Amino acid sequence: MTNRTDIQLTINGKQVSGTNGQTILALAQEHGIDIPNLCNDPRLIPSGSCRLCVVEVDGQKAPVTACTFQIAPGMVVHTDTEEILALRKTILELLFSEHRGVCTTCDENGNCLLQKYGYEYQIDDTAFALPESNDPIENYTTGNEAMVYNSDKCIRCGRCIRICQEVQMDSALTFKERAAQVEVSTAFDMPLNDTTCELCGQCISTCPTGALYERSAKGRGQCKDFKRTRTTCGYCGVGCQIDLNVNSKNEIVRVTSPVGVIPNDGNLCVKGRFGMDFVGSDKRLTAPLIKRNGKFEKASWDEALDTIAKKLGEIKATHGPDSIGGLSSAKCTNEENYVFQKMIRTAIGTNNVDHCARLCHASTVAGLARAFGSGAMTNSIDEIRRAGCIFIIGSNTTEAHPVIGLAVKDAVVNNGAKLIVADPRTIDIVRFAELHMAQQPGTDVALINAMMHVILTENLADMEFIKKRCENFEAMEAIVKDFTPEMAEDVTTVSADAIRQAARIYATATSSSIIYSMGITQHTTGTDNVLSLANLAMLTGNVGKESTGVNPLRGQNNVQGACDLGALPNVYPGYQSVEDEKIHEKFEKAWGAKLSNKMGLTVVEMMHAVEEGKLKGLYLMGENPALSDPNLNRTRKSLEDIEFLAVQDIFLTETAEYADVVLPTMCFAEKDGTFTNTERRVQRVRKAIDGPGKSRDDWQIVCDLATRLGFPMKYNNASEILDEIASLSPIYGGISFERINDVGLSWPCPDKNHPGTKYLHKDQFKRGLGKFHPVEFKPPVEKADKTFPFLLSTGRQLYQFHTGTMTRKSPVINQVSPTGYVEIHNEDAERLGIVNGQKVSVATRRGIVTTQARVTTDIGKGWLFMPFHFSEGPANMLTIDALDPIAKIPEYKVCAANICSM
Repeated sequence: MTNRTDIQLTINGKQVSGTNGQTILALAQEHGIDIPNLCNDPRLIPSGSCRLCVVEVDGQKAPVTACTFQIAPGMVVHTDTEEILALRKTILELLFSEHRGVCTTCDENGNCLLQKYGYEYQIDDTAFALPESNDPIENYTTGNEAMVYNSDKCIRCGRCIRICQEVQMDSALTFKERAAQVEVSTAFDMPLNDTTCELCGQCISTCPTGALYERSAKGRGQCKDFKRTRTTCGYCGVGCQIDLNVNSKNEIVRVTSPVGVIPNDGNLCVKGRFGMDFVGSDKRLTAPLIKRNGKFEKASWDEALDTIAKKLGEIKATHGPDSIGGLSSAKCTNEENYVFQKMIRTAIGTNNVDHCARLCHASTVAGLARAFGSGAMTNSIDEIRRAGCIFIIGSNTTEAHPVIGLAVKDAVVNNGAKLIVADPRTIDIVRFAELHMAQQPGTDVALINAMMHVILTENLADMEFIKKRCENFEAMEAIVKDFTPEMAEDVTTVSADAIRQAARIYATATSSSIIYSMGITQHTTGTDNVLSLANLAMLTGNVGKESTGVNPLRGQNNVQGACDLGALPNVYPGYQSVEDEKIHEKFEKAWGAKLSNKMGLTVVEMMHAVEEGKLKGLYLMGENPALSDPNLNRTRKSLEDIEFLAVQDIFLTETAEYADVVLPTMCFAEKDGTFTNTERRVQRVRKAIDGPGKSRDDWQIVCDLATRLGFPMKYNNASEILDEIASLSPIYGGISFERINDVGLSWPCPDKNHPGTKYLHKDQFKRGLGKFHPVEFKPPVEKADKTFPFLLSTGRQLYQFHTGTMTRKSPVINQVSPTGYVEIHNEDAERLGIVNGQKVSVATRRGIVTTQARVTTDIGKGWLFMPFHFSEGPANMLTIDALDPIAKIPEYKVCAANICSM
């Protein structure tokens, strides 16, 4: 393999060294040598179409484009000769002759590369003449809420088309016409929303001239005047780094992301780029509310906090601390989650603290901790690109984690990885797969066990790894040795041949990476599912190495961090058990309070405890169980019946409507702190704008409440809180605001000199030896029968997030995703007289809802699917609240259902 010193060359008289395959432009940029370019984007295959990066190379007859010409030993390059400067100026003049834009009135003013080079090369003023006509011209973006295309500003560099093809791999854009009439469009000039476009806005991000621009940003300020704040996206667990562009009116006008940032390299999805309207929504809470005579009335902060403290104090005095529970939030920062669980454990005196990870990845924490000793993603996002095989099971990656989906596509298309997808539906990522196995919902253990049977019987197991680094192998082997693919076919509906093919691909690849999400975890056998995947990885030695591992993708921006910081009923921050005597004493001493050593209640258990009269008070921070919990009729009854409910949130959510007191908080764009993404990377969150009205930081509210409850808590800023976290949680021991100012660190990071951990279990598992677990297939709680002949599963979709509190404030998203639906197979629909778009009733043993039918072949016969984001016809009115016995996670992914036309 070639290293940096292999290729020596000269640029402008300076000796430089580069790598094999590197272009002149890339090397020059590395060394701070500026070569103008318009069509180049490091994410794209160089095209040389703009010709602006021309340079002279000794021995070449004519100038070459630096973005396409690769370096060679002894090469001599000249980037700024008189001839080259004159040639570039001519190229710019030609571009300006067709560019009918006015810089002074252009939104991109101050951020336009063409404008920059026009000034640097002193293009004659006549090149900036007014356009012949300002009349708007209809094109493929007409009527689209997301973006607008102005062909007068387009230089036909093709970057927008190439990024759609090469990075997104959606191919929604193309060129049309010829010669001077060439412009960007869609196939047959279709409206953008009718194409394969996912509204990611990547075309906008790569456009060098502002020809493509966010429609909502037009006329709200020029780029040169924006204040840009680098922060972490508040949506899924990828943790994309974004710049919030704020105008003089304290408004977020647009969201950008520079190429090169970790972990997203400038790529964003529709939610990250177009889903920030909620921040400035007029529906934001701006003052505390107290419910009097069934109606909310505005109150002062002192009155609201005094009311909460008084009621919780009375309940604690009468019924004891365990009669109160607290729900923290995966949407809040690490610092806020830490302070919240500390308040519940000290000021209240109970371990009844949990958050929505219980509903998505509790089985991940439980399963991986048992098998490996750590319940987190083993490898980093970037490693996915170099995996030899990727096994996606129970993850709709391109919809729920779109930017990680880009890494998977890149691995397959550009790096030759083989992709296996196991999912009951034909999800988008299947088009890149070598093999798709559509298993019946709830049969994952049977599928995985059969794969391991093949690996063992065909001698594909890594026995050296097993003997050296694992234990309890024989117990697992005894379970799977007789479970043949034919037996699994009867359970899963996946053919035995497909199971064998999957096993061979996974076991024989140079490195194999497992990616999963809630399709694995949200079952009464969720922990078993996770343990089975851990078994599969250990069986083939695909743990503790680059581009391997078992990689759960976290659904919300800080699910990982909220777990890390102890917003769970069984552990303190850093996964330190509340039942461990030494750990218990450690936290009592650090916090100066008497703590409970009794494990607390989980989310669903709290709601059930209200029914039983055991839980009297509930304090919620940023959670919405009235829409996110299973069996909503039961949950909503508990919220209605509880003696006292306090909620702090940014909106008056479905849950807040039940509250006695509501407190207005700030969202991610209005606060400082940290989030921890799905790869364990702790990253900065920075305040970009002021919060609305009298809203306050969540941690400040919690501290004030704790003080009123008799446990004084005071911090000057979020940085101080993170320092306290580092002093108590070894995995965060070396992390501080200062260290992660530029790039985040992945835990474990035990001290100030530690560089962070790229992948876990390198030479030894966290628990010492990796432990195999014998896992037998157990069917879901409910099966299809005569009354409920279908199996219903729920999940996410690309355009919405969680309970829609934030995304449904976006006109861009609402245009393409206005309402919920239920997917049903064509043949089932025909048999029942259901047509696409028709209103239908979907029923289970827990309730009935009305929604829209989406007739498709992307789902198996006898199966139904509903997204859970919508308050109209909520899917969770139907889901079952049966729990995994270990992780206490509900079985969202399988229940018996029926459907009929209306």
